[in-house]
Amino acid sequence: MQYVLVAPWVVHGWYEVATKGWREADLGYVAILPSMLLRMLHNQAWITAARLQNARGRRQIVRRGIEFDQVDRERNWDDQIILSAILLYFGALYMPGGQYLPVWRTDGMVLITLLHVGPVEFLYYWFHRALHHHFLYTRYHSHHHASIVTEPITSVIHPFAELVAYELLFSIPLIACALTGTASIIAFELYVIYIDLMNNMGHCNFELVPSWLFRWFPPLKYLMYTPSYHSLHHTQFRTNYSLFMPFYDYIYNTMDKSSDTVYENSLKDKEKEVDVVHLTHLTSLHSIYHMRPGFAEYASKPYASKWYMRMMWPVSWLSMVLTWAYGSSFTVERNVMKKIRIQSWAIPRYSFHYGLDWEKEAINDLIEKAICEADKKGAKVVSLGLLNQAHTLNKSGELYLLKYPKLRARVVDGTSLAAAVVVNSIPQGIYQVILAGNFSKVAHAVVQALCKKNVKVIMTNKQDYHLLKPEMPEVVADNLSFSKTGTSKVWLIGDGLDAAEQFRAQKGTVFIPYSQFPPKMVRKDSCSYSTTPAMAVPKALQNVHSCENWLPRRVMSAWRIAGILHALEGWNENECGDKVLDMEKVWSAAIMHGFCPVAQL
Repeated sequence: MQYVLVAPWVVHGWYEVATKGWREADLGYVAILPSMLLRMLHNQAWITAARLQNARGRRQIVRRGIEFDQVDRERNWDDQIILSAILLYFGALYMPGGQYLPVWRTDGMVLITLLHVGPVEFLYYWFHRALHHHFLYTRYHSHHHASIVTEPITSVIHPFAELVAYELLFSIPLIACALTGTASIIAFELYVIYIDLMNNMGHCNFELVPSWLFRWFPPLKYLMYTPSYHSLHHTQFRTNYSLFMPFYDYIYNTMDKSSDTVYENSLKDKEKEVDVVHLTHLTSLHSIYHMRPGFAEYASKPYASKWYMRMMWPVSWLSMVLTWAYGSSFTVERNVMKKIRIQSWAIPRYSFHYGLDWEKEAINDLIEKAICEADKKGAKVVSLGLLNQAHTLNKSGELYLLKYPKLRARVVDGTSLAAAVVVNSIPQGIYQVILAGNFSKVAHAVVQALCKKNVKVIMTNKQDYHLLKPEMPEVVADNLSFSKTGTSKVWLIGDGLDAAEQFRAQKGTVFIPYSQFPPKMVRKDSCSYSTTPAMAVPKALQNVHSCENWLPRRVMSAWRIAGILHALEGWNENECGDKVLDMEKVWSAAIMHGFCPVAQL
């Protein structure tokens, strides 16, 4: 709703166009809105590029993770764009020489360049040094420096008073142009784009400026900083104060002595080997924005459909087509736990694709290609998430083992941990549960485990019951029964459970899903729903700052955690096809490594 602040000027601008026509309207005034939208797209492009690059871990400068508190602190990155737009609107209305600007003037562009290189860079340098004085630093600038590991949007995260000071500073060339009659629309826009470009580049945390550029023109190192140059300011605090042009650091001897070394090392930095790869995929049409490289604030909260996201449907459909045409998985997240390097790769398909018969072969090829690539990169474990392990698709991953018997990476579908989470989610003192919904490998493991614990399981699907009953050991077979009218305070539910069946449960029922996807929560009375099988992750698991689909913060699906446990424990066996690991062993390992059950929502 903060964008309503600029609504009066936007309406006024378009009213001018409607009444006067394009030839008579003040195009500079009207262009402020498109300029603001372009800046937002520019910043978002940097966010996405930086997060994708840092997920790969190549040319990364500061090899540390960020957490949710930084994402929350930086969620208002577009405030400065709105503030800039408001100031530009005021300038276009009241500043002498700010009305009816021409499209281009070369002399104005030259003046802007000279004023930036001279007064702006000089004043910023000394203002920045002053901000590092204890009095101003503790009250203002420390907010910006709270982010040791920077993202592009870190560049504009400042207290309001500091933002106003920067706006005044950067307005010097623009005001001078207006007062001298040399202002133009394109010159103003190029200057704003230049500021955004350099700000984002300096905080992106991966080195992208090629070394040949400085060899070709050596003085450039005094005129343009690099991401690694500015990153040292965020790690050392008392060096590299310059805005975009480091020559004042050279003049006043505040350049960090390790700047060149850090720059060269960052360029040499190669993508590190990975220990665990988790294969996931896109779910709903808008889930592309919820992935880590998407919208930072949106990804930092459990996925939920938002009304304003529906306005993005043209972009959503375009991204779906582009994703579908992309012929390979892509890295979306990187984590570290006890020296185990973990990555999440997304198969470029949405949930609905997995239900299309003509897509199954292509999806299997994509998963197969991803497993082989992970194996080449030295991955010890590949875990299959969501529908990538569907039995109808690849027999829970067994298809790939049959095709590649010499595969070094262990393929894990996570059934044992998912089933263990479900079993341990049942409240104490419950000795009878109802199992409803589509039957699955996880449900099979849950039923067997519960029956062995003398917990009676009532199945509501007759066909599934008759398939499972002969497999049960005689000593516990009586604990499994079929009934359409049975009652229990705990229902274990899978996909395909309709609303009518949920309403058959008594008040106060606890619904515990064993499925990959959450059920539709139709009971609004005293009934409660648990999350899909998942566990809270320990602090030792670093760089967690986005939510996994619909799960809460710092909670991961059991299928994803299973792969991490496999690597931590060094287990040398696959878990796919019909194979299920010892649930007690897997559960004990999860607890030992600090993973905790999720409190019921």
